[in-house]
Amino acid sequence: MRRSLKFVVLAAAAALPAACAPNPIIARDPVPAPGPDIAYRCSSTPALLNGYWAECERIRREREVVIRTKG
Repeated sequence: MRRSLKFVVLAAAAALPAACAPNPIIARDPVPAPGPDIAYRCSSTPALLNGYWAECERIRREREVVIRTKG
Protein backbone atom coordinates (compact mmCIF):
# COMPACT_ATOMS: atom_id res chain seq x y z
CA MET A 1 0.00 0.00 0.00
CA ARG A 2 2.77 2.43 0.91
CA ARG A 3 4.66 1.75 -2.29
CA SER A 4 1.65 2.43 -4.49
CA LEU A 5 0.88 5.63 -2.59
CA LYS A 6 4.50 6.76 -2.95
CA PHE A 7 4.34 6.00 -6.68
CA VAL A 8 1.14 8.04 -7.08
CA VAL A 9 2.67 11.00 -5.21
CA LEU A 10 5.86 10.87 -7.31
CA ALA A 11 3.85 10.67 -10.55
CA ALA A 12 1.73 13.66 -9.51
CA ALA A 13 4.85 15.65 -8.57
CA ALA A 14 6.43 14.87 -11.94
CA ALA A 15 3.29 15.88 -13.85
CA LEU A 16 2.87 19.17 -11.97
CA PRO A 17 5.49 21.19 -13.92
CA ALA A 18 4.09 19.84 -17.19
CA ALA A 19 0.69 21.33 -16.32
CA CYS A 20 2.08 24.89 -16.39
CA ALA A 21 2.14 26.17 -19.94
CA PRO A 22 5.16 28.24 -21.03
CA ASN A 23 2.85 30.72 -22.77
CA PRO A 24 -0.18 31.56 -20.63
CA ILE A 25 -3.59 31.62 -22.26
CA ILE A 26 -4.93 35.17 -22.52
CA ALA A 27 -8.68 35.66 -22.75
CA ARG A 28 -9.73 38.06 -25.49
CA ASP A 29 -13.10 39.68 -25.98
CA PRO A 30 -14.67 38.45 -29.23
CA VAL A 31 -16.50 41.76 -29.67
CA PRO A 32 -14.17 44.57 -30.78
CA ALA A 33 -14.07 47.78 -28.77
CA PRO A 34 -16.27 50.62 -30.08
CA GLY A 35 -14.68 53.43 -32.05
CA PRO A 36 -14.00 56.90 -30.64
CA ASP A 37 -17.23 58.32 -32.09
CA ILE A 38 -19.49 55.78 -30.32
CA ALA A 39 -20.69 56.24 -26.74
CA TYR A 40 -23.20 54.56 -24.45
CA ARG A 41 -25.92 56.19 -22.37
CA CYS A 42 -26.99 53.93 -19.52
CA SER A 43 -29.74 54.13 -16.94
CA SER A 44 -30.36 51.79 -14.02
CA THR A 45 -33.33 51.07 -11.80
CA PRO A 46 -33.22 49.32 -8.44
CA ALA A 47 -34.48 45.74 -8.17
CA LEU A 48 -34.96 43.29 -5.32
CA LEU A 49 -32.12 42.28 -2.98
CA ASN A 50 -29.80 45.20 -3.79
CA GLY A 51 -29.82 44.38 -7.49
CA TYR A 52 -30.13 46.75 -10.43
CA TRP A 53 -31.53 46.54 -13.93
CA ALA A 54 -29.35 48.43 -16.36
CA GLU A 55 -30.29 49.48 -19.86
CA CYS A 56 -27.71 50.95 -22.21
CA GLU A 57 -28.29 52.49 -25.60
CA ARG A 58 -25.66 53.21 -28.18
CA ILE A 59 -25.41 56.86 -29.24
CA ARG A 60 -23.11 58.93 -31.39
CA ARG A 61 -20.63 60.99 -29.43
CA GLU A 62 -20.76 64.71 -30.05
CA ARG A 63 -17.72 66.13 -31.74
CA GLU A 64 -15.49 68.41 -29.75
CA VAL A 65 -15.44 71.99 -30.98
CA VAL A 66 -12.32 74.07 -30.49
CA ILE A 67 -12.63 77.82 -30.93
CA ARG A 68 -9.40 79.67 -31.59
CA THR A 69 -9.00 83.41 -31.70
CA LYS A 70 -6.18 85.59 -32.85
CA GLY A 71 -5.02 88.32 -30.63
